[in-house]
Amino acid sequence: MTATSPQISARSADASLRALVAEFARRLAAADWAHAARSLNEHGCATIPALLAPAECAGLAGMYEQRERFRSRVVMERLRFGVGEYKYFARPLPPIVAALRAALYARLAPIANRWASAMGRGEPYPPKLSEFLEICRAAGQTRPTPLLLRYEAGGYNCMHQDLYGEVAFPIQLTCLLSRRGADFDGGEFLLLENRPRAQSRGEAIALEQGDAILFATSERPVAGSRGYYRVTMRHGVSRIRRGRRLTLGVIFHDAK
Repeated sequence: MTATSPQISARSADASLRALVAEFARRLAAADWAHAARSLNEHGCATIPALLAPAECAGLAGMYEQRERFRSRVVMERLRFGVGEYKYFARPLPPIVAALRAALYARLAPIANRWASAMGRGEPYPPKLSEFLEICRAAGQTRPTPLLLRYEAGGYNCMHQDLYGEVAFPIQLTCLLSRRGADFDGGEFLLLENRPRAQSRGEAIALEQGDAILFATSERPVAGSRGYYRVTMRHGVSRIRRGRRLTLGVIFHDAK
């Protein structure tokens, strides 16, 4: 019997990851990105229906109890973040999460660069996630930020921003893993926009299993009479009225 060498195992894992990245790139290519970019520009969010298959959703949800996959667990009540809990994945990320993160970043970097230019930001975002994570690393941000979130009946998430250091990517994603109406009721995704010298504007978006929503991490540009100005964005989750709701969160910048 011949033992498999670590080099062969690593090459096999790399090949599998590349295949997954290619699969997600194919799914994303089928989305209407002109519409998504327009929706992000106008509303600060855009949905991608059925990005994950039901079996993929179930597989990700099943990871929640696998303690070795995560680097930390946060109970929201303890920090007054809401009612529920979430866990940050440890490295190496599950292949499906790593592949989705890489494929999404490549699609979103051009939009992020247009936003950065409109808001007068500095250096452009590189085209590849690996290059962006090197920027995070140079700023001392080395801990992965993709996470799973779980809410029981009565749970909710207060309005917040996911910022973990001086480096931040302006767009992130949440994907619903549970089945609305079967596994839970309530739990709409909430988005709050604060414009200068104006009342706040909110949206509640109901997702179905496998649907993903892209949204502004903290700020986005809005065209005004004198050029672009910045509006502040926060997101959260409304109260779960029944059952259990799990989601995958994909944040592109790492944490300190």
